[in-house]
Amino acid sequence: MQTAYIGLGSNLGDRLAHLRQAVARLQRIAALVRCSPVYEGSAHTLVPNELSPDFLNAVVEVRTDLSGMDLLEACQRIERDGARHRRVPYAPRTIDLDILTFGGLTCSTDQLILPHPRLQDRRFVLQPWYDLAPETYIPSPIDSTVSAVLASCRDTADLVRTTWLLIQKENEISL
Repeated sequence: MQTAYIGLGSNLGDRLAHLRQAVARLQRIAALVRCSPVYEGSAHTLVPNELSPDFLNAVVEVRTDLSGMDLLEACQRIERDGARHRRVPYAPRTIDLDILTFGGLTCSTDQLILPHPRLQDRRFVLQPWYDLAPETYIPSPIDSTVSAVLASCRDTADLVRTTWLLIQKENEISL
C-alpha cells in the first residue's frame, strides 16, 4: 500500500458537489485517509481571471495498492465522468484531480510526473496540503516538506478557507 496525496479543484457548475463526487469516487478505488479543508481562490491560469471563475481546492490523502499509472488512469476516469474536457489548456473545469505525490516515487513520463510539476509554485495546493499533513516529505527534485515549501512559495494569491466539508466523517480534518 502506498500513500498518495491528490489535489482537487473545480471552478464550473456546483463546485462543491463536483469535489464531493470526486472524493466519493476516490473512496471506491482507494482507502480515503483524510481530507483537507476546502479553499476558494481565483484561477491560477494563463486565462484572464475575468474569464475563469474562482476555484474551490482541497487535498486528500489516500492509501492504495494501485500503481502510480493505475491511480492516474482512475483519476482521469473520474474527471471524464465528471464532464471534464481537456480541449484547451488551463480552461475552466468541472473537476481536476492531480496526483501530487505517490509514496516516495519520483518519475517523469509522458503521462505521469511525480512529484507533480509546479506544485511548489501553487499556494492553492500547498495551503490545504499544509493543513492536512504539513510534515509530508515531497521527494526530489523538491526534496523538502510541505511546510517548508509553503513557507518559501512565491505565489501570493489570496485564498479563503471555507467551512465546507468534503465528507462528514471522523477522518475529516477540523482545524
